[in-house]
Amino acid sequence: MLAKLQRGRAAKPPRILCYGIEGVGKSTFASQSPKPVFIQCEDGLDEIDVDKFPLATKYEEVISALTDLQRESHDYETVVIDSLDWLERLVFDRLCAEHNATSIEQVAGGYSKGYTLALTYWREIIEHLNALRNQRGMVVLLIAHSKVERFEDPESSPYDRYSPRLHKHAAALMSEWCDAVLFATRKMRTQSEDAGFNRKRTIAHAIGKGGGERILRCVGGPSCVAKNRYGIVEELPLSWAAFVQAISQSQGTHSNG
Repeated sequence: MLAKLQRGRAAKPPRILCYGIEGVGKSTFASQSPKPVFIQCEDGLDEIDVDKFPLATKYEEVISALTDLQRESHDYETVVIDSLDWLERLVFDRLCAEHNATSIEQVAGGYSKGYTLALTYWREIIEHLNALRNQRGMVVLLIAHSKVERFEDPESSPYDRYSPRLHKHAAALMSEWCDAVLFATRKMRTQSEDAGFNRKRTIAHAIGKGGGERILRCVGGPSCVAKNRYGIVEELPLSWAAFVQAISQSQGTHSNG
């Protein structure tokens, strides 16, 4: 077994989950990746000049697109799923059809069993994405919308934070598999103002032009779920070039250190 040990870094294409608030530019960020092809699970790419599969309305159509990318000759370098939360609806539809249920809550008799069974389909998605990454050398970029969830922190009081708009089981699986979970948002500042009657109100103001500077948060905290395996610790502009540059700088620093 010792003869099979591997040393050092293995340079593989990144696996990225980029989620964020509505209209911040997640799909535009993905369109800046190298030679992307989009698997559409929601309708919203008409204004972006990218190559894309027809809008998927069934889970099987997503699997078919992933299979075609594995088997057929092409020069695409990035596969983009837009978006995971709409893909989750297709997974739920598939489960409901299999179990003759009207909602995911009723699948397999209820008691949240449907959400656990859905992980089988998410693992199938991961298996196809692994094949594209390992055999075809493709970057994997997954897009999702955000939600605000209540987080019960055992070391402090509960607080609200942003997270991918997926059921917690799917979110945990996909986030663990990815090399980077990035939160796309606008930079804001808050200030308190007098609301009268001895009360204060907090008002948010955008920083920068056009509704606020668009950024990627690469490390998690009380406000959002985020992580990366590249050692990126700072906020980045919401651009593919900035993300790639940050990876190169971080890895160069670690090598020199």
